[in-house]
Amino acid sequence: MLNVLARVRINRVTDPIGRWLVGHGVAPDVVTVVGTVGTVAAALWFLPRDQLFVGTVVVTVFVLFDLIDGAMARARGHGTPFGAVLDSTCDRVADGAVFAAITWWCLGVGDQRLLGVAALVCLVAGQLVSYIKARAEGAGLSADGGLVERAERLIVALVGTGLHGLGVPYALPVALCVLAVASVWTVGQRILAVYRSAQAVASDSADPAPGP
Repeated sequence: MLNVLARVRINRVTDPIGRWLVGHGVAPDVVTVVGTVGTVAAALWFLPRDQLFVGTVVVTVFVLFDLIDGAMARARGHGTPFGAVLDSTCDRVADGAVFAAITWWCLGVGDQRLLGVAALVCLVAGQLVSYIKARAEGAGLSADGGLVERAERLIVALVGTGLHGLGVPYALPVALCVLAVASVWTVGQRILAVYRSAQAVASDSADPAPGP
């Protein structure tokens, strides 16, 4: 959902970094894996231990690696099928680790069971949003768009944990509750998009071929 202008501005920062790394022989897949391992390790180490602000900062640094590997692919002039699958898989792993760690905090030192339910909803719905798109594309259908995609989910969640770590009251509860509702809504949007895409394909298939 992040607009094109925002992506262009981000690319202005990441593209020079991507070109520099490619020029020094670093492969995009290596950056993808390092970013994922760092995100998982930081999330599962810091957040459940109630080190929310530090954890947010470290996780954010490693999450940004996902922008850099894309910049590296652009610098090379092409990506690879394996790289695309690896990137998508690592995104799911990283997202799962972040929201699992937040859930762990909620049910552990945070002692907020209802908030833990919201975090679990965010975890499951976020995975579903990505799965629906991948499954639809595999079937030749479209499921783009939605209220909150991966970037928005991570921004809202990490802003919530970071502010909570700084002592801002209600920051994390508001972030998780809003995100849970928005993520479920996005699942519905994706399913509706797939339905409409399927209807359009069926309609096109039913149209008689033009005569000579």
